[in-house]
Amino acid sequence: MSAPSPSAGRGGFQSRIGFILAAAGSAIGLGNIWRFPYTAGENGGGAFIALYLLCVLALGVPVMLAELAMGRATRKNPVGAYTKLGGRPWAAAGGLGVVTGFGILAFYSVVAGWTLGYLWHAVTGTFARAMDAEASTALFAGLISDPVWAIVLAGAFLGLTMVVVRAGVGGGIEMASKILMPIFFVLLVALAIRSVTLPGAGKGLAFIFEADFSKIRAPVVAAAMGQAMFSLSLGMGAMITYGSYFPRDENLVVAGVSVAFFDTLIALLGGFLVFPALFAAGMEPTAGPGLVFVVMPTIFDNLPMGQLFAVAFYALLAIAALTSTISLLEVVVSYFVDERGWSRSFAVYVVGGACFLLAVPSALSQGGAPALTDFLGTGKGWLDWQSILFGTYSLVAGALLTCILVGWRWGTDAAREAIEEGGHRLPAAPLWGSLVRYVCPLAVVGILIYVVTTGASF
Repeated sequence: MSAPSPSAGRGGFQSRIGFILAAAGSAIGLGNIWRFPYTAGENGGGAFIALYLLCVLALGVPVMLAELAMGRATRKNPVGAYTKLGGRPWAAAGGLGVVTGFGILAFYSVVAGWTLGYLWHAVTGTFARAMDAEASTALFAGLISDPVWAIVLAGAFLGLTMVVVRAGVGGGIEMASKILMPIFFVLLVALAIRSVTLPGAGKGLAFIFEADFSKIRAPVVAAAMGQAMFSLSLGMGAMITYGSYFPRDENLVVAGVSVAFFDTLIALLGGFLVFPALFAAGMEPTAGPGLVFVVMPTIFDNLPMGQLFAVAFYALLAIAALTSTISLLEVVVSYFVDERGWSRSFAVYVVGGACFLLAVPSALSQGGAPALTDFLGTGKGWLDWQSILFGTYSLVAGALLTCILVGWRWGTDAAREAIEEGGHRLPAAPLWGSLVRYVCPLAVVGILIYVVTTGASF
């Protein structure tokens, strides 16, 4: 009898499409719906989009393939992958990925919980009645400042995430992705079509897509690079983990490029959805969560079938958030299953419970606890600091460590062998190797210098 493979008992994706949908779900999140379109509109429109696409091709895809290769070669979680490929000193680099996934999940689940609250308001008809900016602001403030409600919503979202991850890779993550991602895409396309056909929608499209190259400066370049890296779930161990579950006979290059393509497509469709509707209703766009939680509720009653639009919109947001939280939890769970020998169920319960405890301060920091709202007198809340620490600094550091390991320690030739396993060639392999060894590390260092010196976040 042959020895079991390193992945025995871990499970895995049963098909390439299952992997693509799951990995795309990891990459696609709330930021695709509101952050990318707004960032594009404020930073040159079509010029920023062109720059972003360049960053995806030259930075995002090469680093993603590097992370996927690490997972495929080792069939392990981030800690196990870094240790096997780089040696014991590299275990800390993998540990950073696990901690990053855990930290992001803790604050992201709070924001994701808000989508459930707003979905409930949409279903019950709150947005079917005329709502001005003052009433919408009061509704949002009431939701996030109510400690009980905010904590319950975050806990409910974590609970949904735990149910999927506990069911395993094939029976949970892959199956959920095959159901949720098509629904997500159909909803997004339907809402985008409806949005661009509204009277006055052309101004919204112009806001995003008219090219203004005069706005392209160093901070905009850094924003484009950071957006490409954050949007593709790089630096947090997700792609290493998902790569470890990828079938050995499938084409890893096609799968990785497909994930980047769908992530970018969704971001562009998000622009087609949000901004034509805003401008059609005579509203000015605003940044951040306020766009979807404060501005959007004021326009639903002005739209034909506004309540249906509202229900579909917040269902869309909830699905986008759920597919992301699933991958974040899986990163941490895979570590305890692989390295500590825990059962999947036990790991899900422990990690999910610990994450909920860390999410509570984030929920309270939005108005329920003054000490957390202005954490240590910095003017930023606990949730803001979690976002900066884990969603910016840790991600950048993780991507840099991936480039160093694959480019200089493990080696791009060995990584290419893992990518080409199953007989699928890596096109332009020398170019990919040069990007990973030289261009990507320098670009990531540039991002790191920018965020440290300016205090910017993604």
